Amino acid sequence: MLAGIALAMITSATTFARDKDTVILGTATPGGGFPVYGDAFAQTINETDPSLHVQPRNTKGSTENVPLLEAGQLDIALVQGEVVHEALSGIGRSPANLKIIVAMYSTPGMFVVRADSPYRSIRDLVGRPVAFGARGSGLVILARYVLDGIGLNQDRDFQAIYLDRAGDGPAMVTEGRAAALWGGGLGWPGFDTVAKAPGGARFIPPNSDEIDRILAKHAFLRQLTIPAGSYPGQGSPIPSVGSWSFVLARPTLSDDVAYRLVRALHRGEAMIGSRLPQAQETTMANTVAAAPFLDLLHPGALRYLREIGLIR
Repeated sequence: MLAGIALAMITSATTFARDKDTVILGTATPGGGFPVYGDAFAQTINETDPSLHVQPRNTKGSTENVPLLEAGQLDIALVQGEVVHEALSGIGRSPANLKIIVAMYSTPGMFVVRADSPYRSIRDLVGRPVAFGARGSGLVILARYVLDGIGLNQDRDFQAIYLDRAGDGPAMVTEGRAAALWGGGLGWPGFDTVAKAPGGARFIPPNSDEIDRILAKHAFLRQLTIPAGSYPGQGSPIPSVGSWSFVLARPTLSDDVAYRLVRALHRGEAMIGSRLPQAQETTMANTVAAAPFLDLLHPGALRYLREIGLIR
């Protein structure tokens, strides 16, 4: 009798696992914002829709996630806005056949320095060692566009440091091995670590004139603001420029799975926002507003957005 019960339990568990659709989610290197977001994303969907099992996987970041999606080695992946722009527009490559599942969050870019450092503007950092992030991170590409907008180049005008792991950057600043760390977004772990270190931190975004110049040259970027209190010691809002990051899908992801992913995220908007402050921006309304064109949304996502009346 006990053997029969055990066999029934095994059969039930096997059937339960088979009934779930496993979705492999590419994130980035440990220590950055994407793995943290990926965990919140996966937990929310897995709790909201029992038919799905989202499984996060560390990668080298946005620039690796795009070819992995194209090759079908990932089902969905987190991709920073500038990489999305270049991949879907075919800049430096043929246009990628990838679709948007949802907008993640906005990423205003800026530098962080120790509060006791003499650096107060981007120009002050010229010639200094600056950690621009992990090699495969889209934040490195955002920095390239921002600096190009004001006539600077990462490799020519700075002692550029590219990391193997995003989590290595904060210590380089706090220990004085780098003058600054580049990053972006709300609740970004690298900024949080430097701001919490003894002595605190100071943030250096483009100034108002630089913002105008950047947006004039790179119109796909947007003016964005880091709200006051986003980081320890940050007493006022910080205006900057940046873009929206997205969850992209491989070309062959089924409409049904995409539909259920978007439906689960919509039902779990409060849940994912409670897990991670920056994920409060992961909403269906923001997805519609942030997508460069609606036809870039996955057909399964479009179907759900029409059902809830956000698009016609």
